[in-house]
Amino acid sequence: MQLFVDENSIVRKIWGKSDTVLFIFAGASAEFALNKAVDWLYFTGKLPSDPIGRLFSTVRYAKKIVFASMAEANNAIDGLRQIHNAVERNRGFSIPDWAYRDVLFMLVHYSIASYELLEKKLSVAEKEEVYNVFYRVGERMGLKALPLTYLEWLPVRDAHLVEDLQISKFTNDLFQQYKKHLGAMRFKVLTEAQKLVVPNHVRALLHFNDFSLLTPAVPIYKISRLMKMDWLLKNILLPSDYKDQINELDVYPG
Repeated sequence: MQLFVDENSIVRKIWGKSDTVLFIFAGASAEFALNKAVDWLYFTGKLPSDPIGRLFSTVRYAKKIVFASMAEANNAIDGLRQIHNAVERNRGFSIPDWAYRDVLFMLVHYSIASYELLEKKLSVAEKEEVYNVFYRVGERMGLKALPLTYLEWLPVRDAHLVEDLQISKFTNDLFQQYKKHLGAMRFKVLTEAQKLVVPNHVRALLHFNDFSLLTPAVPIYKISRLMKMDWLLKNILLPSDYKDQINELDVYPG
């Protein structure tokens, strides 16, 4: 059976542990809120009513693709495109191609940044591997103007950050919704986690300072994983409503 992502790929290692995926989720939740096309995520009303659940839904789709056969992954990607096509028909115009690329680019960036934060630095070849997986997702979705390689992608990503992000009423509302659904303490943990993985331009737009309170905690967390105690920290820090979903993210626990 042909797999969409090779069994020994670094991409499976990145997306196979819940803590790495949660940092991907944290970073993407910050950048989502700044995107100029975020109004599309408000169109159905589902995002502001359940922002954490919607982001988990996006993550689950990505995992479904990463750990699927070629046929299953392609079906999932086609289904994702159909969902968006239906939203476009209901609204009466199309989601801009750059907005699709932005989401794809987020998955590339935060996959790399989160793994490097919690595990180790990736080689250029491994980063190329990450990029290639999401490039093939974008290609299947019919996206245009995708850079062919990771190195070609880097300046395009920087340009997208400058051109496509801004503070808006949606930014402020989304962060208020994050706080409402997480509670004050967990929201603080979220924003401190975001500081560790977002690009400098995102940090500047959100007025984040350069220091995260979680910086000294990361080495302690790594030790807790070695001692198999990370589940205790997750139980304290994460909403009980999402614990089952979080546990499902662990393909390679420990």
